[in-house]
Amino acid sequence: MKNPKLASRFARALYDFAIETNDVENVYQDILLVQKVVAENQELKTVMESPIIKEDKKQKIFNRIFEKHLSETANKFFTLILKKRREPQLLMICRQFVIIYYVSHNIKEAYITTAQPLSDGMKEYLKNYIEKDSPFTFVLHFSVNPKIIGGIVFKVDDLYFDAGIQTKINKLKAEFSQNAYAAGF
Repeated sequence: MKNPKLASRFARALYDFAIETNDVENVYQDILLVQKVVAENQELKTVMESPIIKEDKKQKIFNRIFEKHLSETANKFFTLILKKRREPQLLMICRQFVIIYYVSHNIKEAYITTAQPLSDGMKEYLKNYIEKDSPFTFVLHFSVNPKIIGGIVFKVDDLYFDAGIQTKINKLKAEFSQNAYAAGF
């Protein structure tokens, strides 16, 4: 069973320990690596979340994949997670750690959706434009959705800005369907 409170506590404990050992940046990079590998590999995710597979087998699999790539702090932490049988919360713990890291480093995540893939130059321009007058650094997540036809949809925290063509078409349709003028004119 997923438990966000538990994940948050484990992530906070790891972050505080990383601060004490002056290893926050290395642990952050390790967390991103584990998060990416587990999220992209469905078999590994299934093994880690399976209650049938024994803890020592999971530990061997985890060590074989990550042992040479993780810092000592992160390696010990993930060993503890596996010993405490909290591996089903692994991705949630990683996500909570990233959130804690972002808050403490004034980083925000922005989600940008366009109808066509953006060039690297346009992505860099958008990042610079967004950060220009902001006290925050932004991590941008780009996605493509041809259904918006054109324009851009931008989301940060609770701010949602939809400048997609499809949205404007839908607004026009709604306005015309509620036309107050005489139909036969």
